[in-house]
Amino acid sequence: MRAITASELLEIWEYGAGQASNQRALQLLEAAFPTTSREALAALSVGERDARMLMLREQLWGPEMVGFAVCPGCRERLELPLNAAEMLAAAGQAAPRELSLSVDGYTTTFRLPTSQDMIAASRSADFDDARLVILERCLISARLGGEPIHANCLPEEVVAEIAQCMEEADPLANIQIRLSCPCCDHRWRAAFDIASFLWKEIEVWARRAVSDVHTLATAYGWSEREVLSLSPVRRQMYLEMVGT
Repeated sequence: MRAITASELLEIWEYGAGQASNQRALQLLEAAFPTTSREALAALSVGERDARMLMLREQLWGPEMVGFAVCPGCRERLELPLNAAEMLAAAGQAAPRELSLSVDGYTTTFRLPTSQDMIAASRSADFDDARLVILERCLISARLGGEPIHANCLPEEVVAEIAQCMEEADPLANIQIRLSCPCCDHRWRAAFDIASFLWKEIEVWARRAVSDVHTLATAYGWSEREVLSLSPVRRQMYLEMVGT
């Protein structure tokens, strides 16, 4: 993994403004892993992709993260300390390429969902349609009594078992944070999506960076690239001097 420069990150932010989350994730990984093709990155399981996203976040701003959640019970806003390195360590070994499952006489073989599958499912009209798109794309074979079965003919309990097996094999694809409200003691779980989380951080950083460029370019006549090449400490010192 190579370091993404400030200028590159700003360009990625600008280009990705009109894209969906899965496409943005691939764009970031293309910059961080230039020796891996976009096709290969898109073929990673969602958990493997998000592992790389966590690594990228750690490289950009360190492992410590701060998230926020709203309590469903009393609507209190909670601050959540998160750690990218701990999430990576808890993921365990890489997921297998193919998985098999036998439920109620149904024998299935399937692979884990990838970014390509998520992008395809995002074009669906509703959740049920999106789930079927992913199942159809990931299902390698399904049989009942030796006869092949189409994905949309599988019983709901079989589909649920396949989904559970996928989640267990690729834990970073569905990170769940256990939460407890200190105000009303309500307990629940909230999903954590590193791709969306990191992009929001990049948006905040980009707007601040553009503001810094405007201030220092106006004061010193520096180009955008010159301002962005400054270390955060030196840039802040110049900003403080301009403000005095």
